[in-house]
Amino acid sequence: MPRAKPNIIITGTPGVGKTTLCELLTTTTNLNHLAINRVAKERECHDGWDDVLNSWIVDEDKILDAIEDEVQQGGYLIDWHACDLFPESWIDLVIVLRSDSATLYDRLKARNYPEQKLQENIDAEIMEVLLNEAREAFDHNMVIELQSNDSDDMEGNGSRVETWIGQWMREHSDEASTDTQSSKAE
Repeated sequence: MPRAKPNIIITGTPGVGKTTLCELLTTTTNLNHLAINRVAKERECHDGWDDVLNSWIVDEDKILDAIEDEVQQGGYLIDWHACDLFPESWIDLVIVLRSDSATLYDRLKARNYPEQKLQENIDAEIMEVLLNEAREAFDHNMVIELQSNDSDDMEGNGSRVETWIGQWMREHSDEASTDTQSSKAE
């Protein structure tokens, strides 16, 4: 049965505004924020804590098992710094947020990231690691890149995604009603 609401991955280097955009969109859409870092911790989908990087060591297989039933129903904003673990059949849009390196550095420094973790994330952003990952894992028509340097960018990104969601809902409500009519005719 087709999903009634889309699933959207909001990805990008830590500090680009994924959670901020997801929180904004949950107030303006009927989609739910699914923060994978929170799922890893609350549902014990990890192999412990990395003291050097100051983060959970996420078990991707456990994550997928933990969220599969929810996500397949649709209506989720999936907030995670990686996207290639998610099956393409679960996802309708992949948004890769990007930020200039000076802005990102300031954001990560404000979070008190250890120097090694800060530098790894800056390097990943400069080398477009997550954008390339998204483009390799998903059909190119599903992946969009959005700048996220300031509040104007964030507001514009929110509006753009809301427009996309509205279009998706209109296109798929027609499909759902056609599927329902076909089922009744049989």
